Amino acid sequence: MNAPASSTGDTSAARYPRRATRQIHVGKVAVGGDAPITVQSMTVTKTADVEGTLQQIYALAAAGCDIVRCTCNEPEAAEGLAQIVPRSPIPVIADIHHQYKMALAAMEAGVHGLRLNPGNIRKPEHIKAVAAEAKDRGIPIRIGVNGGSLDPALYEKYGGIRPEAMVESALQEIAYFEDVDFHTYKISVKASSVPLMVEAYRQLSEVTDAPLHLGVTEAGPPPAGLVKATAGIATLLMEGIGDTIRYSLTADPVEEARAGRQLLEALGLRERKNVDLIACPSCGRAEIDVIDVANRAMEAFGDRKIPLQVAVMGCVVNGPGEAREADLGIAAGNKRGHLFVKGRNVAVVPESEMVDALVEWAEYIHEHGTDAAIARVDTTLAEREAAKDRAKLLDDKGDDANHATEKIVEIRKTVSGS
Repeated sequence: MNAPASSTGDTSAARYPRRATRQIHVGKVAVGGDAPITVQSMTVTKTADVEGTLQQIYALAAAGCDIVRCTCNEPEAAEGLAQIVPRSPIPVIADIHHQYKMALAAMEAGVHGLRLNPGNIRKPEHIKAVAAEAKDRGIPIRIGVNGGSLDPALYEKYGGIRPEAMVESALQEIAYFEDVDFHTYKISVKASSVPLMVEAYRQLSEVTDAPLHLGVTEAGPPPAGLVKATAGIATLLMEGIGDTIRYSLTADPVEEARAGRQLLEALGLRERKNVDLIACPSCGRAEIDVIDVANRAMEAFGDRKIPLQVAVMGCVVNGPGEAREADLGIAAGNKRGHLFVKGRNVAVVPESEMVDALVEWAEYIHEHGTDAAIARVDTTLAEREAAKDRAKLLDDKGDDANHATEKIVEIRKTVSGS
C-alpha cells in the first residue's frame, strides 16, 4: 500500500511502500492496515486534574495529535479518566505500570485503549486477566516494551539490552494474550539508543503482522531530542515500518504532536495540514535577517490551517527561482519584499510589511487558489521592480563577490607548478 502524495503540489514526492499489518481501532481511529500513520503524545498533567488534563488534550489535538495517552497510576487517576474520556476530542489510552488492577479500573472508566509494559507487569495470570477483560470490552492493548525496563531474566539471557531481548519480551506477551484468544494489540520496542531501537523494530517486523508504534524513548529536550527521535522514526518509516508514532521529548507535549505531524507531512505520509515554511540558509547576498523574518513568519502562521508551502528567501537574485515550486514566497531586495506566487512576482511591499503580506496572501491563496491570486494583480510591474532590485544587488555585490575568477587562475598556477 502506498502513502498519499504531498499536498504541496510536488508530484515527485517519494511514496514509501508500507509493510502490511493487521488493522485495529483505538476508539474511532484506525491503526495499521491501509490507515494513515497516526501521531500520538502523552499528557504530563496529573490525570486526577480533570480540567487541566482536558485542556492539554485539546491543545494536543489542535497541534495534530490523533491519539493521547494519560497515566493511570492510582485510583484517583482512574476516576479522573471516567470524566476525561467522554469529553476528549481524541481517543484516550491509559498508561499502566506495575499495578494490573489499574488497567481493570481504566477499562471501567471507559478508556479507548491500554498500554502495558511487559517489563513491570510480569505475572502471567495478571496479564491474562487484563487481556481477557479487554477482549470482552473490545479494547486494544499496546505491548510497550522499553529497553530501560526490560525483564531481568531477558537482560541476563542476552547479556544486556539487545534487540533480540526486546523482541522476545514482546513475543512472550503475545503468547499470554493468545492464551485468552486476544489479538487486538499493537507493539512498540522503544529504546533511547537509535541504532538499538531501529534494529529491534526491524527484527520485530519480521515476526509479526501486528501494527507497530514507533518511538525513541527518553529522546531528551530539543534540539537534540528532535534529532534523535527523527533519526529513528524516519529511518523506519522510509523502510515501510510503522503505523503510529510518538516523539518522546523533554518538552511541552504539544511540541511532540507538532513534530510528529510535521515529520509525516515532510515524508508525504500525511496530507499537509498547516503551513510548510521553507527558508534559505542566508548568504552574503541576503538583504534581510532571514532567520528573524522566518521565525516571525512561523510565529504569525502558528497553527493556522493553511496547507501551503511558503518560502522566505534572503535575496531577489535567486530566491524566486530556487523556491519556484512553493505556493507563495517572499524575497528581499533593496529594502523591499518581492512577493511571488509559483515563481511569478506579484507584488512589492516595504520590508517592515513582509510577514503581514505573506499571511494575507497565504489566506487568499488558500481560499481562492494560486491562479486567482496571480490574476488579481499586474505581474508586469512586480516583475519589472524585481528585475531592478536584482540588477542593483548584482551591481553592489557583483556576480563574483568572492573573486572566484581570480582565485581559479591562482589555483591553476599552483597545481601546474608554474
